[in-house]
Amino acid sequence: MTLCVLTQPIDPIGCDLLRAAGVEVALAPDTALTSLAPLLARADAVITRNWGFGAAAMALAPRLRVIGSHGTGVDRIDLVAASARGIRVVNTPGANAPDVAELALGLMLAAARLLPQADRALRAGDDGWRLRVQGLALGGRCLGLWGWGQVARALAPMALGLGMDVVVCSAHADASELTAAGVTRVTDVATFLARVDILSLHGLPGPRPVLGAAELAALRPGALVINTARGALIDEAALADALQSGRLGGAALDVTVTEPLPPDHPFRACPRLVLTPHIGSNTDRGMTSTARAVARAVLDALGGDAP
Repeated sequence: MTLCVLTQPIDPIGCDLLRAAGVEVALAPDTALTSLAPLLARADAVITRNWGFGAAAMALAPRLRVIGSHGTGVDRIDLVAASARGIRVVNTPGANAPDVAELALGLMLAAARLLPQADRALRAGDDGWRLRVQGLALGGRCLGLWGWGQVARALAPMALGLGMDVVVCSAHADASELTAAGVTRVTDVATFLARVDILSLHGLPGPRPVLGAAELAALRPGALVINTARGALIDEAALADALQSGRLGGAALDVTVTEPLPPDHPFRACPRLVLTPHIGSNTDRGMTSTARAVARAVLDALGGDAP
């Protein structure tokens, strides 16, 4: 029987679709290669989430034909090793976009209104906290979307609904689509960065971070940085320095270069930084839609029928 190994749990609806098509499903106990080895030895397909799938894992899977990414990103999958083996890599672009966009909005509000700090102050009995600080109103501010993918498309109307101006920096976005969406295109990066009060990163990383020390310095003093896309989009040392210096108003990140975040990572000591553990799609809707999409993509790659 065809075997699909899950390196991390997915919603049962995805498992049900695979089983209905005659595929055996096995959830790995953890992502240690010693634990994965017995399952990968007979795996025809793998579905992975943010753990990815490297060359060492592929070497343990002689029968492997397809790797499914539970989400849009495939940067944690060794695409070179997969291509060399003729292993198909499939993903689920857009399946969880509304849910990631909602989290991006929530992170904006948390960073702008200092919600984690307010919670800590109240629990600590610091009744004077509210008299010493003030948050940032989002209405009337400029949100910059660096990239115009599915998540950015879903986030833009949410921000417009709050009375924000929305500008997009993208070399590929269709101008007529941006106009119809009520957002403004800015093609020059320096002009874009100087204009925005809140910067939200979207898209996939390249060979170097798009947001480094120079780009952070180009932002307005007090600006906020939001990242629900990929940790590699940001030079993390540069962001930590900008937060420690007080030049940035704050940041909120759902993704980091290394996940989970190492105990000694400088982000753990940064002020005005909200961190969440890669939960962009972790809603009832997001998990079911993504599990369904990745199961269907894997079945299609295997040549099976998706109910």
